[in-house]
Amino acid sequence: MLRRSLEERKRSRAIDDFLELPEVESEAGAEAAPAERVFEARWRVDETVPVRARIGVTPGPDGGQEWMLVAEAEQPWNDDWPSPAALFWPEEPDIAWDRDGAAELSLRKINPLPHDDKETRRLFRNAGRGGWHIHVVVHEAMTTDERGRLPVARWLPPGLRHHVVEHRAAPQQHRGLNWALRDLGVQVPRGGAAVLPGRPAPDGYEAEDFSVRAVFLDGSEPTDLVDAVRRYAALPRPLPDGAEDALTALREDWHLLTVEEELERQRGLVAMYAEALEAMTKSRDLYREAAERAHEALVAYQESAEAAPERQRPSDTPVASPLQQLTRTFERFKGRTQRPVAPSQDEP
Repeated sequence: MLRRSLEERKRSRAIDDFLELPEVESEAGAEAAPAERVFEARWRVDETVPVRARIGVTPGPDGGQEWMLVAEAEQPWNDDWPSPAALFWPEEPDIAWDRDGAAELSLRKINPLPHDDKETRRLFRNAGRGGWHIHVVVHEAMTTDERGRLPVARWLPPGLRHHVVEHRAAPQQHRGLNWALRDLGVQVPRGGAAVLPGRPAPDGYEAEDFSVRAVFLDGSEPTDLVDAVRRYAALPRPLPDGAEDALTALREDWHLLTVEEELERQRGLVAMYAEALEAMTKSRDLYREAAERAHEALVAYQESAEAAPERQRPSDTPVASPLQQLTRTFERFKGRTQRPVAPSQDEP
């Protein structure tokens, strides 16, 4: 399905090119979950700004599929640019790719609220948890005609149309709606709308700033609601689970290169190898210089040892140590003092 859709986009020149990457099995082997299918595509917006996008698709529960798409441009993203999701997926309404994974809600159709208030509360509690979609609640002040049963998202810029989940409350559900939203700190005016904060709420979100007092479901553009959605989309929000890894793969493991990019890549590899070779050569020269200096020092030591005079060999007669000489002198002195003195002839 994706391959066929991308081929059509390439023929119509909506995209410049695309590439399907080979499937890679997980470390657990073939018995584990099927491998992720990955497609890369590139196109230009405003005629000159390159955009690169990557989508990964894995089998989901109940025979469905789960997918994550990341796109990056060489300039700050503009919501007026085409939706990357619309360029990857076909627009046929019977192909259910446009589902919010957390609550299985549609991105291109209106999602009526459940009749049970507790179920509605549970729905809002789970909606927007850890996801990237923007949840909008619209209350119908009165029963609408065909014009009022069209999604409000059609008035949004192309880059946001596949980001919005629209919940629709019937006229009699107003009280139950606000009861269900109490935990989120949001209240919807009768006949109005509100942009839900998501979980966690982004920095800078204040419920009053994203509440719209009146939405006329008569086919006219709801300018206040469109403005609220655009302002919410501009708030800094944490990436959903797995998006950081997908963004890293987009930036560091990109395969769909142009001729110029491939040439630049090869030049980079040549420069990297040249630097490595230069470092190895420098290390080799330093090692050789150190070895030569060590050899020179050894030769100099040997030559100095050979030029030194030979030491006198020790004589056969042992040489007395100074201590022994002192001891003998003391003994001679002691012997003289103890020798008897001869008597004088003058003594009687």
